[in-house]
Amino acid sequence: MKALVFPGQGAQYVGMGKELYDASAEAQALFAKANDILGFDIQSLMFEGTDEDLRKTSVTQPAIYIHSVVAAMVHDLGKDAGMVAGHSLGEFSALTVAGALSFEDGLRLVSTRANAMQKACDMQESTMAAIIGMEDEAVEAVCANVTGEIVVPANYNTVGQLVISGSLEGVAKAIVLAQEGGARMAKKLEVNGAFHSPLMEPARLELAEGIENTHFNDTNIPIYQNVTAKPATEKDLIKGNLLSQLTAAVRWTQTMQHMIADGATEFVEVGPGKVLRGLLKRIDRKFPASGVS
Repeated sequence: MKALVFPGQGAQYVGMGKELYDASAEAQALFAKANDILGFDIQSLMFEGTDEDLRKTSVTQPAIYIHSVVAAMVHDLGKDAGMVAGHSLGEFSALTVAGALSFEDGLRLVSTRANAMQKACDMQESTMAAIIGMEDEAVEAVCANVTGEIVVPANYNTVGQLVISGSLEGVAKAIVLAQEGGARMAKKLEVNGAFHSPLMEPARLELAEGIENTHFNDTNIPIYQNVTAKPATEKDLIKGNLLSQLTAAVRWTQTMQHMIADGATEFVEVGPGKVLRGLLKRIDRKFPASGVS
């Protein structure tokens, strides 16, 4: 069974989507529609902007969504997929390809999410860090042992790699504890926000209004959502999980394991970059993985 997976923030690069645009009239129409919806020329930023332009959350998230969904639509990838999943932001791409959202409504929600997350980041200094070479349970214990600050597991990316998220002091304390506990690497990431942590609560409240005002459908195929790592098709369940995702961990390792257990035999990463294929190799090397961008 073919599984489609969609990347999240960090997969962006200058020039993303340009070959797709140049080769397809359908892609050109969708890019023009995206510019109109967002109210700025995101196409130019994607094709000819700078790395700094693309690192802005308000640009990064819509750009990755547009690239991923347009690639899936132009290549009609949804027709023979048996399941889908997306990493963090990528869950919106997966939902659109699975039929839960229209391209337009998905992009509006992604823009709402991106702007709300940026505002939450501006409210309190916060950050994230990658912990490599420790068992998940050991990293969870490190976070629990930090008192007086917020720090939580945020991204269960692959076996032996877990990203933590929280206040500056909380993450700094956790890095020291992880190093003392034998982590091969414990390194602060170059981000200015504590994504997938309680510090995103203001963004979650703002996104809730956007989700409630958006039309969702039941999906055509199961989507394995970040919060539960399990399949869903019913729109109300999907909406609840999507909202919880902002302040809860992305359980990507568990998601891939459940997709494999439920019959996935081939993975296709749709959108910019090769990050998810790299993570899959660490989870289970025997499954073929390709990319469409």
